[in-house]
This record gives sequence, structure tokens and C-alpha cells, in this order.
Amino acid sequence: MALNVAEKGFPISVYNRSYDKTEAAVKRAQKEGLGDKLRGFESVKDFVMSLQKPRRVIILVKAGAPVDQTIDALSEYMEPGDIIIDGGNEWYENTEKRVTKVAEKGLLYLGMGVSGGEEGARRGPSMMPGGSPEAYKHIQSIVEKVAAQVDDGPCVTYIGGGGAGNFVKMVHNGIEYGDMQLISEAYDVLRTLGGLDNEELAAVFTEWNQSELKSFLVEITSIIVNKKDDQAPGYLVDKIVDQTGSKGTGKWTVQQAAELAVAAPTMASALDARYLSALKPERVSASKVFTKCTQPGPVAGVDKAQLIADVRAALYASKVCSYAQGMNIIKAKSVEKKWNIDLGGLARIWKGGCIIRAQFLDRIRQAYARDPELPSLLVDPAFAEELQAAEASWRRVAALAITHGVPIPSMTSSLSYFDTYRREKLPANLVQAQRDFFGSHTYQRFDKEGWFHTVWDETFGSADSITTSGYVV
Repeated sequence: MALNVAEKGFPISVYNRSYDKTEAAVKRAQKEGLGDKLRGFESVKDFVMSLQKPRRVIILVKAGAPVDQTIDALSEYMEPGDIIIDGGNEWYENTEKRVTKVAEKGLLYLGMGVSGGEEGARRGPSMMPGGSPEAYKHIQSIVEKVAAQVDDGPCVTYIGGGGAGNFVKMVHNGIEYGDMQLISEAYDVLRTLGGLDNEELAAVFTEWNQSELKSFLVEITSIIVNKKDDQAPGYLVDKIVDQTGSKGTGKWTVQQAAELAVAAPTMASALDARYLSALKPERVSASKVFTKCTQPGPVAGVDKAQLIADVRAALYASKVCSYAQGMNIIKAKSVEKKWNIDLGGLARIWKGGCIIRAQFLDRIRQAYARDPELPSLLVDPAFAEELQAAEASWRRVAALAITHGVPIPSMTSSLSYFDTYRREKLPANLVQAQRDFFGSHTYQRFDKEGWFHTVWDETFGSADSITTSGYVV
């Protein structure tokens, strides 16, 4: 990030508590011809004193206590009007507490989500700053040059007050969880049921990356599946243990969705898939227990071309559902916190630099431009037409995978989400009746106004029935 800032013509000071890392950054800057722009310092005091006022300090450290420790160290030397920007993946409520804490010393604070990994930080990330609007004015000219550049501007915009920037980055990561899981499911169906080899898979993902599925994650998938192992015969991806790690932002997103009463089944299933993948020893043992069950493998007589076309449509439709869920989470929190987040603006800054950058984000931007109050991306006319066109393929993929024992939890969760959202009547009437039966939670009727409660069975719930039926409230 520091090299990126220096390359854009801004002088920058760097500090790390491990001075060898500071020295490494300075040496790299010199090697890249940026030595006159980047200076390293061995102490926090010297680092802070080297900055022009108002001082603008971006901290990139592990979330939680290390951030507080860094803020305390900086605050000892910073002065009223100076600015601290946390560029890590921080819990948004921690950012809101820090905004208040540093304000007592006259400091301004931003929580700025940064996406794009190491390469994005160097070449141009997507940045999501939230917090003090006054603070953003002091860094705007810098971040607009440092951010990734797309056809309609830099991939950065002021998100909103408090922890808005961190919250949006958190949901971005939740969408990323869903995206990665959906792509892995497409890969599994094609490989396991379609019998495609690595070269064929690479060709498919390369072709998809020239279509409506064009995205960073599809692009790198085409590279990954085709990478030969330099330590043994075969392909590297086939040697990697099937266990996925996580750092918490996906979990936070699902938790927030539940807190906000927003359905997010695609992201939740992607998170569950990671947790299940971590149970490798248990899964190996279970595979030996259920030998009489359907065993996944190539489907005899499968039409590869048709399967590839169906999986492509199913993947795209599932992605639309995943992004719709993410946008709804952000919208709900924005309303609750009065952040006034521009959802179309988010889609625009995610078009470049970030991990979920994709061609169809511009379509999402257009959808919210047509209707800023759009209740869901699913009912945008353009997306609705595409979902209807993809439906038959989507169902064929789901049926094939389920029939032959290949789990596709996020694709089927997306399909169920779509089916539930578009259905006029659901079996929720029975659930509500059950709630009224055992908990007197009441219900509404179609034919009358108000709330009602029914004593469903005069004898059920008596002492005798509890004894004989085991019914307990």
C-alpha cells in the first residue's frame, strides 16, 4: 500500500514495530525507484513527527486489541485535527467505539475496508472508507489516485458515518464466501459428474470469463485448475487438502443477517461448507460407514456440452441471488444506522481492485440507478428476465447433483431462496399455527383484521397428556 501511495507521487512515511520490515519496505522502494518518496522510521514518535499536518496515518494491523494498542501509541504524539485510518478487517462496532474514543483527544477517525489482497494494495485496491466525513476530505485526493481505476472512476467512495466502511467490507467478504463456494460447486459438478479433466475445466472457466460470468474469481480458477505440480506428476489443485480456512468476516456477515432478519442462505451455506470441510478426519471415517449410499462419479451418457451450459446458467443465477442477499443486508443496516449508503455506488467501486470484482456489477449499478428503492435485485426487470431464462438449467443441475450424491449447498440454497421469494403462499401458515398451539403466539387471518389465538385442543397440554405424550413446553 505504501509503495502504491509513493508511486502516485505522494511522500509517505512508514513504521512497523519490527524494524526489519520497515527496512525491507524502504529497500524495496529504492529498488523500484521510489526511495525519494518513501521514508522509514524506527520509533512511533519519529514516524508521527515526520508527517505534515493534519497528519494522516493508515494502520494495517490485526483486528481487535492490536488496533487499540496502535491507536494508543499514535495518540501519544498526534494532535487535534490529525487523522487515523484503520485499513484492516475490523468489526464495525469497534470502529464506532474508536471514533468516540479518539474524538476526546480531538482526533478524527476512519474505518476503511480495503479489498484486493497484496496485489490489489500494490496496483490499486477497492476502498470503502467510513467514519468522519471531514477526515475523508483530507485523504480523498490520495485514495482516489491509489484506488483501482475503472471506466467510471476510482474504486473508492465515502460510504457513511461510524462503522459503515467496515460493515460494507464485511458484507463484501460474505459475498466473496458465497462466490467462491458457488464456483467450487460448479467445478465439482463438471469434474465429478461430467468427467471433465483439468485441461477441459481450464478451457471452460476461460470461456466463462469472456461471458456474463467474467470476474476475478472465475479468471483465477481457470489458472488454478491448469497449474501443473512442480513437485510431482499431475496438477497442483488435485494435491491440495480439501479443508478451507476462514478468518471471521463470513461468520460476522451471517450473524448480522440474522440480527437484521435478512435471509442470507447462500452465504450461510458457504460458511457451513467451510466448517464441514474442516472435519476431514470425520468425513473420511463417514465415507467408510455409508458405502451403500450413492457414490458420486461420472454419469453415464452425460452430454458434456449441455452440462457445461447448464452449470454456467446455474452459477450465474446463484451469484445473482448471493449478491441480492448481500445488498439487502447492507440496505437493512444502512436504514437502522441512518448511513444512507448508495448501493449502486458500492457496485461501482467493486468493479475493480477487489476480490469480487465482476463484469455484472455494472448491471447491479444500473439496476439501482433505475430504482434506488429496489426491494431486491431479483425483481429488477433485467435480472428477473435472466433468472427466468436460467431456471430450467438451474433445476437440471440441482437434480443431477442431488441424484448422484454431489453436494451443492450454495447453488441449492440460492435456488430455494429464489423459489421462496417468488412464491405467493408459503407453508409458514402451518408454522405460525404451531407457534400459536404451543406458545400462544397468535396469528393473522386472510379474511379478518387483527391478531387471533386459538385453543387448538382442550385436552392437549393437560397433566395427563404431558405424562402420556411427553409433550413439554
